[in-house]
Amino acid sequence: MSTHSEVVAVPTARTAGAAVRALWIAGAVLVAAAAYYFVGIDQGVVSVFGSDTHIHEMMHDGRHMLGFPCH
Repeated sequence: MSTHSEVVAVPTARTAGAAVRALWIAGAVLVAAAAYYFVGIDQGVVSVFGSDTHIHEMMHDGRHMLGFPCH
């Protein structure tokens, strides 16, 4: 009489935690990239919003305070 035992892969808290951490890291990178764009790059000519300069003017003082060139 032989018995066969099957190995079943069950997700553990460790693997689920890694997936959650990966999502948090991806979200943080996305938010950081958006913040960098709006503060450091958006200057009208290369703006994804066309010739609208509302974002540029809103971030203007912060841009200078952080040392980003402007004008």
